[in-house]
Amino acid sequence: MPAPTLSALLQRRIERLPGFLLTVLMGAVFIFPGIAIMDTAHAQQQQESMPAKTASFPSPSAALLKELEAVYKDLHANPELGMQEVRTAKIAADWLRKQGFEVTEKVGGTGVVGILRNGDGPTMLLRADMDALDMKEDTGLPYASKKEGKGPSGASVPVAHSCGHDMHVTWLMGATRMLAEHRKNWRGTVMAVFQPAEETGKGARAMIDDGMVKRFPKPAVVLGQHVMPLRAGRIGTRIGLLLSMSDSVGVKLFGRGGHGSAPEKTVDPVVMAAASVMRLQTVVSREVGITEGAVVTVGALQAGSSANIIPNDATMHLNIRTFDEQVRKTVLGAIRRIINAEAAASNAPKPPAFEEQGHFPATYNDKVATPKVVAALKGRFGADQVGEIVPASASEDFSWFARAWDVPSVYWAVGGTDPALYDRLEREGRVNEIPSNHSPQFAPAITPTVGRGVEAMLAAAGPWLAP
Repeated sequence: MPAPTLSALLQRRIERLPGFLLTVLMGAVFIFPGIAIMDTAHAQQQQESMPAKTASFPSPSAALLKELEAVYKDLHANPELGMQEVRTAKIAADWLRKQGFEVTEKVGGTGVVGILRNGDGPTMLLRADMDALDMKEDTGLPYASKKEGKGPSGASVPVAHSCGHDMHVTWLMGATRMLAEHRKNWRGTVMAVFQPAEETGKGARAMIDDGMVKRFPKPAVVLGQHVMPLRAGRIGTRIGLLLSMSDSVGVKLFGRGGHGSAPEKTVDPVVMAAASVMRLQTVVSREVGITEGAVVTVGALQAGSSANIIPNDATMHLNIRTFDEQVRKTVLGAIRRIINAEAAASNAPKPPAFEEQGHFPATYNDKVATPKVVAALKGRFGADQVGEIVPASASEDFSWFARAWDVPSVYWAVGGTDPALYDRLEREGRVNEIPSNHSPQFAPAITPTVGRGVEAMLAAAGPWLAP
């Protein structure tokens, strides 16, 4: 399914909804707090899709919210990198057992699967990712992370929950408690999945490769949500393409090292890498059409150890985001062509070595299941709290679960920015200054984000769990 063109997006009716903003940059579409793009046809379809029956749940009690707040702060202060989520997985597994779930641990490494059966009805898969990022937190919060972990190279690195997965774990823990305590309100089977290593794109596939499809019941639908820098409490999603594909590529450039005083006797990989980085900026600006989204980022460039030594090699780590498969092939091909050409121009002793380090598929929301979810969310929170958002250049491995079982999936965003802060920055025209996911300053407001996420997950599951 190709990404919608920019002209098509701009032809839609734009409605002011506090909490959503469309930003277009270099042909790529991003979600930020401010404006939602609302398709009137979709809105009408959503209203017509209101399920005849849906499971309903009360709001979480003050006591549960207080307990979940403590859980969240503990997870936030004790983050773990992908496939190292041993402590987080144990917290989730122990919690599920207390709620009466059948628990399987170490699925795909550190993954946890909990099953709660409650009479006849469909199986629902609710998913939360557990891993953190190898970066230093700079929020100043009393529960900020000071932890370190083992990075990809084996060296110790700072670790922080700067993407919000600690909130996702807290949400699913809250939802499972509510499901266990209010069994009279629903029927069916709930599968709670705490997934490792989303940031590397390896976690969902690892669980699937560990026999998940054969070991657990087939779900009727797969549901997931992500905290975003929208106004806390706002919810956004859309039918069809929601999140881009992502590819991570490592490149090693080979030179010939030597003394910094005699560069003529060397082949300098630093110059080779620098020239490659600059030329790569032309891939999106000169080889991708204005209506086709793509992002090329060189996130890391490593070379050398001393000012007067020209090193033997240099390493680059690239990330590519695309919405369309043909655009993806064009961009990946251009990257190889440019880097190989820069190496040849530098008279490198051998061609660069390319390593594919990760791939995320595009995230598509099912055209039948999504209206049911949207109708349920609007029924729970009101139409003014739920909006349609445009495709974003973020990526997720969430959809691998639905692909493995060949079932529909729905994914949505839940706002986590403090309402007072958001409103002030909106009045000042500074909403783009709100820290976003992967920023060292990113930290969702606990209230009302924890409660809203728990309720959203339960509301979305309601159409499939109707008693």
